[in-house]
Amino acid sequence: MDIEKLIAEITDEIYDKVSAESCGSSGSSGTGMNIARYLDDTLLKADATPEQIIKICKEAKEYKCASVCVNSGYVPLVSRELSGSGVKTCCVIGFPLGACTTEAKVQETIDSIKKGADEVDMVINVGMAKAGNWKYVKQDIDEVVIAARGKALVKVIIEACLLTDEEKVKVCAIAKMSGADFVKTSTGFSTGGATVEDVRLMRQTVGPDMGVKASGGVRDYKTAMAMIEAGANRIGTSSAAAIVKGAAGESESHKCIGCGACRQKCPSGRVDIAVTNNY
Repeated sequence: MDIEKLIAEITDEIYDKVSAESCGSSGSSGTGMNIARYLDDTLLKADATPEQIIKICKEAKEYKCASVCVNSGYVPLVSRELSGSGVKTCCVIGFPLGACTTEAKVQETIDSIKKGADEVDMVINVGMAKAGNWKYVKQDIDEVVIAARGKALVKVIIEACLLTDEEKVKVCAIAKMSGADFVKTSTGFSTGGATVEDVRLMRQTVGPDMGVKASGGVRDYKTAMAMIEAGANRIGTSSAAAIVKGAAGESESHKCIGCGACRQKCPSGRVDIAVTNNY
């Protein structure tokens, strides 16, 4: 198979389609508490502690999020915390640069699945995409998909902020050809995060049957809904509670002021009760 020729043909086809079609909605509804099913509750910071990981697991179980997404070293902990809850264990592979070897990504995928990962979000080799080495990009994705097949979903992080529109289309087309389950906008650790425009382009590229995950900078209900309307059916966010509470119509600006109204838990779910309250 001539990958270069095939990708060129697909790119032309998609651009013709994008220019001919109006920007439509995904048709998904995220109103009310059901928006939680779109959310991958995420904590990927280098200084994340086990206690913080456990906290977001409890949060994800409470809201019934789609998954908890962490670095692979925390997979065993998350898998134990989420056991029996219906919330999936998700981890990132080759994070955050995607510049490690394919073999390293494969081994991290195998190890993560063995330790409890239900979903893996792999970062492409962005430099190879920028260089137009599509055969490398495809093989990189192929090998992770093969390692995960039948055991875990694979989401391909394209780091859209570093790509041209043509490159975004090509990478998404390759991910679809490789049998990945999702394409994902961003790591959240580069120069930009998810945009409505990127989500829409990615959805139009992969069609209705493949997943599109918007990740990076999605911190409130309004932004999450914009991504869903553009075609995302999964949202990666470190602000799951804020999004769910926003869907429920609660104040976006609640801050603990020690008023004494809270006894056990902040009603916004977004801030810790002030120690001075002595509850």
